[in-house]
Amino acid sequence: MKAAVLTQFGGPEALVWDDVPAPRAGPGEIVLCVHAAALNYADLLQRRGTYGIEHSLPRIIGYECSGIVAEIGAGVSGWSVGDPACALVSSGAYAGLVAAPAAQVLPVPAGIDLIEAAALPEAACTVWSNVLDLGALKSGETLLVHGGAGGIGSFAIQAVKAIGARVFATAGSADKLQRCRDFGADRAISYADEDFVAVIEVETGGHGVDVILDNMGAAYLGRNVAALAFDGRIAMIGLQGGRDAAINLGAMMRKRAALFTTSLRDRLPAAKARIVAGVLDDLWPHVAAGRIRPVIDRSFPLAEAAAAHRYMESGRHVGKILLIAPETGRAGKPFA
Repeated sequence: MKAAVLTQFGGPEALVWDDVPAPRAGPGEIVLCVHAAALNYADLLQRRGTYGIEHSLPRIIGYECSGIVAEIGAGVSGWSVGDPACALVSSGAYAGLVAAPAAQVLPVPAGIDLIEAAALPEAACTVWSNVLDLGALKSGETLLVHGGAGGIGSFAIQAVKAIGARVFATAGSADKLQRCRDFGADRAISYADEDFVAVIEVETGGHGVDVILDNMGAAYLGRNVAALAFDGRIAMIGLQGGRDAAINLGAMMRKRAALFTTSLRDRLPAAKARIVAGVLDDLWPHVAAGRIRPVIDRSFPLAEAAAAHRYMESGRHVGKILLIAPETGRAGKPFA
């Protein structure tokens, strides 16, 4: 089969379109014929060699994809060859075929195109595990999501509104701020021109936010604590603003605050299976009802993964960037 193979650590040119052996379904696995894969920020870190795990090369990267079930391994039930599906995988999505644990494969929700479905698994699993599970956000509470125009942020805004909570979102341009409002954000905050702590102080009448979904890490830690309500929770899912920070434990204790530092890819299979099951129960009905929609910026041919990485690094995108397999006939077409 063909795949975009990471041959060395470095720039986008490290991704090479090449022939590789096709995977087979082992026990408990499903092989998907990939129609589309989605980019994530962690893909860029893996390509650069800074993600911190699994440094062997060559490697096929990519965490999520959609396609058609092509092979079913021993012990798998509930699926048939030819079924449309999307999957959360640890690697391998930038390819014509990918093997996924059956417990990490999801049906394509009603009303969602098979190509669009590639944009759902990673964002849905990240939001469910951090906002609804660890963060325990409930109807009537308030979320602050940093990077509201990104793939995870756009999904989080919609999901939080679907469960009846209030949401603030930060973004860095007028266009992205408007898109956050379009997704349902109650207040979009410009991190270039506004202090999100001061905005939240005013907007919540001094209460603060109950949960923060943070991709910035060190740069925002102190301000995140300041923006929290009593018994507030921070779920830190990224370190784009740095890894090393001083933390005022006294400020956290005064608010009885909780800080969770989490990642998705390196969790044990049983933990991922639990997350996927939670997504299916708690979020898939909202997707099928149209309350949550995948937000897709544009697509690139799978063979042009390097160009897709360059575009993602430009920071111009809103929502997800897709890689489209050649046989779909959809590659290269921008999404509205």
